[in-house]
Amino acid sequence: MAKELLIDPATARSRSELTFDSIAVNSYRPDLDRERKLHGDDALERIGRDMILVREFELMLQHIKRDGSYRGIDYVHAGPAHLSIGQEAAAVGQAFTLSSIDKVFGSHRSHGEVIAKGLSAIHSSTPEALTDAFTGWSGGAIWNVVKDHLADDDFEQQAINYLLYGMTAETFGRRTGFNRGLGGSMHAFFPPLGIYPNNAIVGGSAPLATGAALYNRLQRQPGIVVASIGDASTGTGPVWESFNLAGMAQLNTLMDEKHRGGLPVVFFIVNNFYGMGGQTIGETMAYDRLARIGAGINAQNMHAQTIDGNNPLAVIEAMTIARQHLESGDGPVLIDCQTYRQTGHSPSDASSYRTKDEVDLWAAVDPIDSFFGRLVEGGVVPASRQADIKEWAGERIAASLQVAIDASVSPRLSLRRDPQVMAALTFNNTSIDLAAAPAGETTVPVEELTHLQSLARKARSGIADDGSGKTLSGAKAITFRDALFETIVAHTAADDRLTLWGEENRDWGGSFGVYRGLTELLPRHRLFNSPISEAAIVGAGVGYALSGGRSMVELMYADFIGRAGDEIFNQMAKWQPMSGGLATVPMVLRVSVGAKYGAQHSQDWSSMVAGVPGLKVVFPATAHDAKGLLASALAGNDPVVFFESQRLYDTVETVYPEGVPAEYYQTPIGQPHVVRTGSDLTILTVGAALQRALEAATLLSEKFGIETEVIDARSLVPFEYDLLLESVRKTGRLVCVSDANLRGSWLNTVAATVSTEAFDDLDAPVVVLGARNWIAPPAELEWEFFVTPADIVDAVHTRVRPLPGHVVQEGPGAEGTLEESALGI
Repeated sequence: MAKELLIDPATARSRSELTFDSIAVNSYRPDLDRERKLHGDDALERIGRDMILVREFELMLQHIKRDGSYRGIDYVHAGPAHLSIGQEAAAVGQAFTLSSIDKVFGSHRSHGEVIAKGLSAIHSSTPEALTDAFTGWSGGAIWNVVKDHLADDDFEQQAINYLLYGMTAETFGRRTGFNRGLGGSMHAFFPPLGIYPNNAIVGGSAPLATGAALYNRLQRQPGIVVASIGDASTGTGPVWESFNLAGMAQLNTLMDEKHRGGLPVVFFIVNNFYGMGGQTIGETMAYDRLARIGAGINAQNMHAQTIDGNNPLAVIEAMTIARQHLESGDGPVLIDCQTYRQTGHSPSDASSYRTKDEVDLWAAVDPIDSFFGRLVEGGVVPASRQADIKEWAGERIAASLQVAIDASVSPRLSLRRDPQVMAALTFNNTSIDLAAAPAGETTVPVEELTHLQSLARKARSGIADDGSGKTLSGAKAITFRDALFETIVAHTAADDRLTLWGEENRDWGGSFGVYRGLTELLPRHRLFNSPISEAAIVGAGVGYALSGGRSMVELMYADFIGRAGDEIFNQMAKWQPMSGGLATVPMVLRVSVGAKYGAQHSQDWSSMVAGVPGLKVVFPATAHDAKGLLASALAGNDPVVFFESQRLYDTVETVYPEGVPAEYYQTPIGQPHVVRTGSDLTILTVGAALQRALEAATLLSEKFGIETEVIDARSLVPFEYDLLLESVRKTGRLVCVSDANLRGSWLNTVAATVSTEAFDDLDAPVVVLGARNWIAPPAELEWEFFVTPADIVDAVHTRVRPLPGHVVQEGPGAEGTLEESALGI
């Protein structure tokens, strides 16, 4: 909602028509004399050199995959090799215009982009800056190998050796690769030279690059961002969402002057006319020219143009124009860079979907041969220069290959032998010091924030202090919602790097009021409404965090995880471990778990998220823990999915006697909490199931004399078992309860672990209760679906120990039956 913008019916309903500017196709006009004056002969030769080096690296991979040998060096490579032979002009022309502060996010076919960007950054950087970058990355592990085995008296040549070796070692899964061998060919990246994650998911880099550009714009950082994605990626939703997010009108209409402008991102479409075997134009896409897409995004057509990607000078011209647009705040830009991959999608691809005649036609206009032909004809280089450079490139690559496959010099990580290795690479478990953070820009001083002042007048405990034991209403005591708000205010005021966005976050206050009052505190560039684009919301958060910012983004319902599945499971979760622990993703994704809204708005998908490695998963059940756990999540440098039950937003603190402390505090992630002590039975709960477990514990005590210990998990990942195992040793019995579907519940993992680790202590099988294995019904039927206190008591009676005189409810219990399993529910 943007109250500043009037929607006038007179304007909206008036007669008019839309017109569209033309989109240029191959407007570049070759003029070697002009190019020589513009760039200089040395630069033109360097462009040719870089294309040859890119080509030779991929020829090496092709020979290794196909023949097991390159220049007499034998090696068997088990991993992928998605080659871009024929596309060198696109990669080198793009990179020629970029420096190390410019960021490039690529695709799975990005060997060329990595090498080209690295070469350009090396050329434009000082030896001192490069030395700092090389020695600082991975503790200098790559640099030490290069100094010992690939040293060169010419520092630029040694830097090139660093680039080639780091990429080769990474491709072959070596600990001394750019990402310690955990990124591999499809995911290699090296931020010190502006080379950001290369993505195996089609179009996956578009949201990340949008987030990086968002960081540049909102944090007022220099440089532009490039998303190098394929033509087939324009068939994916996240790419379209990214186009729109990058060009949101509010960036020009509502942001203040300092932060105003479209995002500085180029969507550089490497258009080689094919996905894998599907031809985009004429078969799988609706457009005749990819650049036509730009007209569907904004009035500037995204400054789209189609260019000849076989000519590096045409690419340089297009990128130069794009930079001018971006630096004037007039982004985003779309470049349809037409090129051609002369090899198959992968080495196993026989190219049965295209003719030999077509491949031959493109080979006849090979970008390297064509470029050097022009240079020779124009007298820039002698006729022998192309062959000389190719020999130099082959020698450089062979030397790097020889060192990279030497296990004594370039070993692999030993993952199985020491589980601490992968744990340390997955989560860094570090936190920022809020006192040392750059102070957050606010519209008003925190102490003057009206909503915070109103909270200060509320009781901190939800239990009346008059001795009556009555529970106070949310109007009189701090609620779960209020507790979250207090932490958010503390962090946004203390740390200017933290930016918040999501659907209806501003003015509305978030769909469930957690941000109510935050609009008065934060300027728009720190809190803004996003489009209804869950993939772009989360993906941009990842790119923002990878770039040096701290993001907190929101999904209105857990059910919408499906709309952002790749961005949560393949982006947010993966980049820290795929970087070998060298990158950080300080990001919090708030996810609201619904109730009463039926099948598409009432699903608890916390177990699904917990099943994906790389994410911390938190699910508080009390206002006290909500405040402390969110503080830990926001202070930490790991990606956290923070679940919040809509059942709890209005609840007050009744578990902790002290209530919700007014001061800032952190609750450790991963440590469960004993809410009620007991000696006869243990109940472990997740999220809002805690209150129902407490009700069941009271009933078991009062009616059957069974004293139940109730433990709130608080976090699913990580989860420390010591406290739970100690409780089971004492009680001998365990019931686990959550609102997630029983099938696939994270609690099944807990049950299996406890059954293994505490087998001799158990007097009964571990029981897992959860929502039924069917769709969530409407509000009128929801307690037929979710676990109730009566379900817990029934399960104790039927599975743990008989309860004298207890009559079980009709129908199957909340622990499921074999018959239901056979029926698929």
